[in-house]
Amino acid sequence: IGGSADLAPSNKTFIEGENEYQRNAWGGRNVRFGVREHAMGGIINGMFLHNGVRPYGGTFLVFADYMRPAIRLACLMNLSVIYIFTHDSVAVGEDGPTHQPIEHLASLRIIPNLTILRPADATETAEAWRQAIQTTGPVALILSRQKLPILDRNRFAQAKNVKNGAYILTDTDGLPDLILIASGSEVHLALSAQQRLADQSINTRVVSMPSWELFESMPDSYKHKVLPPEVTRRIAIEAGHPAGWERYVGCSGTVIGIQDFGTSAPGATVMEKFKLTAEDVYQNALKLMTD
Repeated sequence: IGGSADLAPSNKTFIEGENEYQRNAWGGRNVRFGVREHAMGGIINGMFLHNGVRPYGGTFLVFADYMRPAIRLACLMNLSVIYIFTHDSVAVGEDGPTHQPIEHLASLRIIPNLTILRPADATETAEAWRQAIQTTGPVALILSRQKLPILDRNRFAQAKNVKNGAYILTDTDGLPDLILIASGSEVHLALSAQQRLADQSINTRVVSMPSWELFESMPDSYKHKVLPPEVTRRIAIEAGHPAGWERYVGCSGTVIGIQDFGTSAPGATVMEKFKLTAEDVYQNALKLMTD
């Protein structure tokens, strides 16, 4: 049961075929919280504490700040609530910097006991939901606004690997020369860059990393399999503040991110402005390989 802070059509939080929860209609599963993110966070905390339901609340990622105290309390009490944060990057476009999250993903990651999943396509999103339902404690799903291609799982690793937090999406023969690590929509940039790097005989591994928290819970043997310590040329790509990614790229790696507020323009134009394109990933990779 759940809903959105007046953004249900945008967040896609409405459960089709179910009624709205309201006065004298207590059986409904769709809640209209109104434009009050903090209240929504407190309400879903209370709903879970009452027992018997698994509540969720949705809004744009940039508005997670308004409900941060409620999120923090959910993490303190280990409440199994689900947050749906959509419009997760500057690719939201013309709404401009007020609606384009920069620091929000990084700031959520430092809240103890919050599991975050930023899936790359529809199949990863389905697995992220599965993981959210199976997780004890609060979970945040970080989802895009723009449409993303569905990855062909006959060519790429299975989306069920989302449960590991990070996994080798596509690989090369032998030990790679370079590892591209990305989450969410930027996974597709990594895949495009990998194809071009192959033309330059640069053997590249692409790692999809939807969840730092789940990856850190894995044994070292698995983590070293995905990110071999001997492969030090690494690039992390994420349309947000790069803080924290240094743990995965190390001193010899590069992080492609954003350290400034967004701007009002079509989503693709904004991504180009902030050098978040497949071409930018490719050029950064070439530079890293020659350093």
